[in-house]
Amino acid sequence: MNCSDLFSILCRSAAAAALLCCAAQPAAAKDSLMSFDPNYYPYPARRNVVYGSRGMVATSNPLAAQAGLEILKKGGNAVDAAIATAAALTVVEPTSNGLGSDNFSILWVNGQMYGINGSGRAPKALTLDAFKDLKTIPELGWKAVTVPVAPKTWAVLSQRFGKLPLSDVLAPAVSYARDGFTVQPTVAYYWNRSADKYISHSPEECREWRNVFAHDGKAPHAGELWKLPDHARTLELIGKTNAEAFYTGEIAKKIAAFSKATGGYITEEDLAAVEPEWVTPLHVNYRGYDVWELPPNGQGITALMALNILKGYTFTNRGPETAHLQIEAIKLAFADAMKYVADQRFSKVPVAEMISDEYGAKRRGLITDRAQVPEAGNLETSGTVYLCTADGEGNMVSFIQSNYGGFGSGVVVPETGISLNNRGRGFSLDPNHANVLAPGKRPYNTIIPGFLTKDGKPVGPFGVMGGFMQPQGHVQVLMNAIDFGMNPQQALDAPRWQWSNGLTVDAETSFPAEDVRKLQRMGHDIRYNTLEGTFGRGQIIWRTDDGTLVGGTESRTDGCIAAW
Repeated sequence: MNCSDLFSILCRSAAAAALLCCAAQPAAAKDSLMSFDPNYYPYPARRNVVYGSRGMVATSNPLAAQAGLEILKKGGNAVDAAIATAAALTVVEPTSNGLGSDNFSILWVNGQMYGINGSGRAPKALTLDAFKDLKTIPELGWKAVTVPVAPKTWAVLSQRFGKLPLSDVLAPAVSYARDGFTVQPTVAYYWNRSADKYISHSPEECREWRNVFAHDGKAPHAGELWKLPDHARTLELIGKTNAEAFYTGEIAKKIAAFSKATGGYITEEDLAAVEPEWVTPLHVNYRGYDVWELPPNGQGITALMALNILKGYTFTNRGPETAHLQIEAIKLAFADAMKYVADQRFSKVPVAEMISDEYGAKRRGLITDRAQVPEAGNLETSGTVYLCTADGEGNMVSFIQSNYGGFGSGVVVPETGISLNNRGRGFSLDPNHANVLAPGKRPYNTIIPGFLTKDGKPVGPFGVMGGFMQPQGHVQVLMNAIDFGMNPQQALDAPRWQWSNGLTVDAETSFPAEDVRKLQRMGHDIRYNTLEGTFGRGQIIWRTDDGTLVGGTESRTDGCIAAW
């Protein structure tokens, strides 16, 4: 399997998952006074930017945003708020992440930038031999699971930068899980679309999913109160032990025992070895702003390569000529990313050359006025949630967390509430590929937090979640803000496109029809797409010159900003 084959398979699997999610109409909220569809909005809606001064949390779920704000008001900083929000999202948005997730973050703390890679590795017992009769890595079951890192990342961040004890920071999430939370419309939408797959078409090791997430065989409707008591107990143990219970204590024993009993690969040794990696973020300068992403094994370098190509042009509007250049730049960047991005402990990735001005100019020279299917350059080989936070002390956090595909692998560890990821699907099964699966190796990872600075000062965190849409969303949203002067909410609301493979490009229905026709004449196979979630979900917090915070949140989901 080569890199283009892997990319095509992953894109097709994502599209298939999206189609499955749209197989039936959402269950309407049950209300004693009236009946309505909480996911039907035929009229244009406007959101304003939100301002704050002492703190701000922006994320895809209002309950999680409130959890982060609660911690800020109790004396926590932006790091505490990010952890609280991330933990709450494992409860209130299990359709995208959980206690078995990966996470990454870029932090601006006390005037300095830091990066942390909390992505999981393949268990030591998982080798290519496990896939000798398979052409791809299964979506469900143990073969797709990498060792979960998210709780350890929370603990590491809390110990280094937090102001409050981790147990206090996780308290809002514990309360949601134990006492119940109301399921928001978008979460209910995806929960119901996923239910049949996880109930009827999953392997035996996924049976606990049905007990935890489908009471009486049914997913919840929007507005329903849902409780996750096992999840609450696990969160409490994580908080009390700074995650040691999860990696060397009683939770670790339960994970390993269940793995052994059901044909899994994770052992106590795998869990005890988990340690998030502190990394130095990468950046390119785009029109006087430094755009920061984390280095491989994440795909953030894709956005940086595309911006390096695009900075050689002058843009005056968002017309079809601009979209054409953006699409061509993204395709060139992905061609390189899919060939070279891998775990740098196993493969030497030519990072410096990939984001150099010289290489950007070389790739820019390949772009014409016609759509093309690019190849990787000849270099020296040497289902996600996003949130951002800021506090009144100048600290800011860009944070992303994911199970990869929806609820992940469908493997839920009994008596823990731990829903394990299926991030292993990011590996290649081609033994000659840089990203080939190997024991202890991290796969190509799609989740990427972003950060923007200017003249050495923080502008703020930003991100757009959604598989391979993420670097494409980063490019579009940043250009909206920098090239076209849009405020954070405008930058997020503007119509988006997504390239998938070949000449195929999906566009939102709000994308101007005449622009679509012009792009088609330029050779793009561009089409309107109405599938929920196709174009990602983003959040932005900027700090203005006078120190005020201003944020935008995603109108394509249950996005919310909690400000103080």
